[in-house]
Amino acid sequence: MLPRVTALACALAATIAAPLAARESLGVYESWAAFKDAKPQRCYAIAKAQGSPAAPAYATVSHWPDKKVRGAVHLVLSRDVADKASVRLAVGDKRFDLVAKGRNAWAADARDDAAIIAALRSAARMSVSAKGAKGGVFTDRYTLAGAATAIDAATVGCAQRR
Repeated sequence: MLPRVTALACALAATIAAPLAARESLGVYESWAAFKDAKPQRCYAIAKAQGSPAAPAYATVSHWPDKKVRGAVHLVLSRDVADKASVRLAVGDKRFDLVAKGRNAWAADARDDAAIIAALRSAARMSVSAKGAKGGVFTDRYTLAGAATAIDAATVGCAQRR
């Protein structure tokens, strides 16, 4: 499933650089927000990691209608991950192994995406931990207040036809 992850990584990197004016706000829901981009069409829920991580870290749940992708989980970590290091996502009492490259981490497949999203809807907190490329283990932490509503707003935003 690595080609899916690589394609999503490239698409995310390209759209993160898109001008903010191209983004439509779908709402802010406690610690999460939802946005819609016109070209390429993409809707996503996003949250910033808590605390003062080494670099900005955030989590997204994205929908790409033109690519037929729904609910893709992507995390930008606060540090680069060591080669071949495991990346572990904890959502409430559920644990997931992620695929990572550099500072990016994803669910291994669509089934894991769905399981992570289901866990996000019922938990209060999540964290992602990994061994850093420069040594040591790091953890990025998130509150999930508003996550379910932001995810729903992103889903509805991309379901609407213009």
